[in-house]
Amino acid sequence: MARSGPDEPSQRQPHPIALPDDLPPGPPGAVATALSDLPLIALPGGEFLMGSDADEGEPGDGEGPARQVRLEPFRIARTAVTNRQFAAFVQATGHVSYAEEVGASFVFAGLLPDDFPPTRGLVDAPWWREVPQACWLRPEGPGSSWRGREDHPVVHVSWHDALAFCNWAGLRLPTEAQWEYAARGGLVGRRYPWGDELTPGGEHRCNVWQGRFPSRNECHDGHAGTAPADAFPANGFGLHNACGNTWEWCADWFSATHPAAPRHDPVGPAHGTRRVIRGGSYLCHESYCFRFRVAARSANLPEATAGHMGFRCAADPLPAAPGTVFPSEEHS
Repeated sequence: MARSGPDEPSQRQPHPIALPDDLPPGPPGAVATALSDLPLIALPGGEFLMGSDADEGEPGDGEGPARQVRLEPFRIARTAVTNRQFAAFVQATGHVSYAEEVGASFVFAGLLPDDFPPTRGLVDAPWWREVPQACWLRPEGPGSSWRGREDHPVVHVSWHDALAFCNWAGLRLPTEAQWEYAARGGLVGRRYPWGDELTPGGEHRCNVWQGRFPSRNECHDGHAGTAPADAFPANGFGLHNACGNTWEWCADWFSATHPAAPRHDPVGPAHGTRRVIRGGSYLCHESYCFRFRVAARSANLPEATAGHMGFRCAADPLPAAPGTVFPSEEHS
């Protein structure tokens, strides 16, 4: 699901296609409009147990060892960036997503019509089909639209696209350590943001695959593809969909090993070939991709795009007002 491409978002050219008439208005005020719909949660940081020794992940993913990490305060978005927010960015800047530049992206075959023309699939994952014109505007290619999914996470975005949005909004991508700290929601050593059971009391808490992958999705959680970015209850810090729904890009380069130091605001290796992605997606299932746990991790080339990849924004802290109470303090 990856292609070579420019290293910097600044190399992008102005948008070559006519934008839909129903995109949100551009400047002035486009950034403020987008950010008013992108609230950030202030988190205090401190020490937390990152990773896992439970041996539930793939050997090459580098989930362990579980280790104490210390973070400074930061802010992170309650939800992944939505189609509505990304549309405001595109309308304001003319940004061309990487999938639009190359003219195709990868779509899960189960979301395509039965009579969809044959297209190239991945050798080791034939359920991924390379679909011409698939992009954030047309998530399943020609005939599909982001309209009606305004509040769903934007997908088919590369790491470069995510970085460009963050730069425009005055935000940034979270580090992997910040992402995991926020996803845990104040819980220690649990499998999911709400505890260890996937469906406590029979209640679905995230959007993942139910049934036999990849041939039958029983959709007991109510969703065959993406769900709204704020679907399902928030975790103890107020984050929605930290597990399942869409993979989320992090700032770090990926490595399967973790140096003994520093463990104070780690930012990953200085160089690499793949960027970290976290959280899993609507296609994850314990029998195939048990990566929708908070300790689970994966990676992809920064140019990669697919119909299950999005991102969440973060930022440095604002000066705290006297008497500020952080979510973790309320949750403890």
